[in-house]
Amino acid sequence: MNRISPSVALLAISLAILPSCKKKHSEAVKSDLGEAGYKLTQEDWFRASRGNDVAALKKFVSGGFAADTRNGEGDSALHAAAAGGAQGSADYLLNRGLAVDLRGNAERTPLMAAILADQTEMVRWLLRQGADPRLKDKEGFKPLMLAVREGKSGSVEELAAYDREDLDPALLLAALVGRADVIDSLTNFGASVYARMEDGRTPLMIAAENGHEESVKLLLDIGSSRFTTDPEGRTAADLAIAAGHPEIGALISRDPSPADLALDSPAEIGKSMDALVEAATVKASAAFHGAVPTQAAASIPIEGETLSSPVSSQTASVSTPVVGKPPEANNSEPFPMPPLVMRQYREKEIPVHIKTVQGDMATVSISGAAPREVKVRAGDPIPGSKLVVLRVRRRMEDSKVNLDRPSEISVVEVRDDSTGTTREWISGNPSNAHDPVALVEDAATRKRYVAAPGQRFKGGNGADYLITEVRPNQMVIQDIASGAVRTIPLRGPRG
Repeated sequence: MNRISPSVALLAISLAILPSCKKKHSEAVKSDLGEAGYKLTQEDWFRASRGNDVAALKKFVSGGFAADTRNGEGDSALHAAAAGGAQGSADYLLNRGLAVDLRGNAERTPLMAAILADQTEMVRWLLRQGADPRLKDKEGFKPLMLAVREGKSGSVEELAAYDREDLDPALLLAALVGRADVIDSLTNFGASVYARMEDGRTPLMIAAENGHEESVKLLLDIGSSRFTTDPEGRTAADLAIAAGHPEIGALISRDPSPADLALDSPAEIGKSMDALVEAATVKASAAFHGAVPTQAAASIPIEGETLSSPVSSQTASVSTPVVGKPPEANNSEPFPMPPLVMRQYREKEIPVHIKTVQGDMATVSISGAAPREVKVRAGDPIPGSKLVVLRVRRRMEDSKVNLDRPSEISVVEVRDDSTGTTREWISGNPSNAHDPVALVEDAATRKRYVAAPGQRFKGGNGADYLITEVRPNQMVIQDIASGAVRTIPLRGPRG
């Protein structure tokens, strides 16, 4: 007679009891879920996630439900939690191993799901958990551009500090879809009203052409020039009227004021830019609740015409109160730079266009509600302004249009009698009031200066630098000794 060992007998008994225990556990889970108003189904798993019911989610998982279960559209419960603003559910699912950037329907991440559902707090929370704001969905939209397209201004404010390279394209898109609140948010973080599409249209031109009156009003209010022209010489008003929006054309069109026709001095430009940046910084700092705390800058007088004061050579973290993330270190740059921050860009196009010069007579066109042409000689005023013509002439100049072969151009030199500032205007080019300028802030002293192309300054380390270019979204600076160059990006706010 064969005897069964006690260990074998115990194993047999355990195997017999195990299915019974599993069945009882499953029944217990179903019962508990039932009491909570759920069934052990995919549909209720997603419902519990959206509803932030972490206790129910734990019961589902205890009952054998896979945390990475997808619905018919390809989304996970993490996407559902993001869309529902359910931070507790999302935190639980992340701890269960779901990736914060898990792709779902249309290749969208939970961050994108939160944006589409207008869950601003969830957007902020996901960014703090490491969600990548630079991923694209199936249509090629990054989170910021998706938020702009859908008009989610709260999400725009959260994302702007994380995706600064897309601020200008985002502003152009906001103008296209006509979201004034989004335009306001983007410009607070440094999107430039001087940005242009490849075809030369500015945000104001795009908003006007598409009939977005509220956006047009805001863009004008924050400094967009109503007189800027595209490569074909059309203003925003021209584009609005041609597109069938005469009321917007009338809103934009007006005869230029003396201020529109003034050549501003560097000190005046600096004071204006400083006041605008200061007001916008205070406003944006009060509204910003992101991971990087900010504070309002103290009001600092503008030095005006030069960036001549020595600046600190320290290259540690920048303490300037720029809205959003501080400038990132760029170890690939060829030389260390003083901690300068570009705070604003400014250009001003005068609504006067040089047509031709014949002998000692120049024909100029003045834009406005009723555009007109006038003829002027040296010594004559420009009507409606304090500008006086100093000289008219024709000269030969290399032209890119003619493959760098010299061509004859018309030139008019003017002086503003109120400031003493002079400018030279050329046919075929915009007539500007000044060179493009930037308002820069020394992060060590928090003093602000006006910087223009061709300007030299000395760093605290004794090195000499040259500002070679000032663009709407960056400055280009050269180390004079080595010839190496690097850029300083615009860090807003406004313009």
